[in-house]
Amino acid sequence: FSVEFLNAARAVFRMIDADGSGTLEKAEVVDAVKNNQKVIKFLETCGNPNLQYLLVPARLESALQQLDTDRDGHIDESEWEECIEVALSAKLEQREAKRESQAKAAAAEVAAFTLDFKNAARRCFELIDKDEGGTLDKGEIVRAVKEDAEVISFLETCGEENLQFLLKPKRLDHALQQLDTDNSGEVDVEEWEEAIHRGLKKRLEQLA
Repeated sequence: FSVEFLNAARAVFRMIDADGSGTLEKAEVVDAVKNNQKVIKFLETCGNPNLQYLLVPARLESALQQLDTDRDGHIDESEWEECIEVALSAKLEQREAKRESQAKAAAAEVAAFTLDFKNAARRCFELIDKDEGGTLDKGEIVRAVKEDAEVISFLETCGEENLQFLLKPKRLDHALQQLDTDNSGEVDVEEWEEAIHRGLKKRLEQLA
């Protein structure tokens, strides 16, 4: 970005410098900011107020004085470069701020999704666990995946294939075996959370 910006800035200087003298006179600036769209576009987005003020008739005289640091009545390349460096610094700060803002927004989105997903997972467990025993037996799961729309909706989109297989009668027994890591015959909270963690990881990968 920096190289492109500096090249564009130097090209704009040459566009304004109609007589090729290596300096910018007031008349050249006035003509360019009225008639040269490339110059106008660059100045509008350059990030340096003094350069942008060249586009504002009421501010042009003051802007030229600010740019003409040696007070010789025109703007030479070194004075232009100084302004461009300020503009580049401002642009880079804007880009960094935008990146930080986007990163924060993405982190907030992930955090919100994670919280909602885990809450839905716990709610799903509670809906299946009709006897509130803290474990899910085959009978409870079979009833829930047939009758409970909220459970079905969560399992369909949870991202963990063994949980999704609970919705398929032919795969249900095998899925229960995979989820029941301690072979107790039931799925307890810890085993459920392990599966949910795998599903969450996959869903976050899909979001990235």
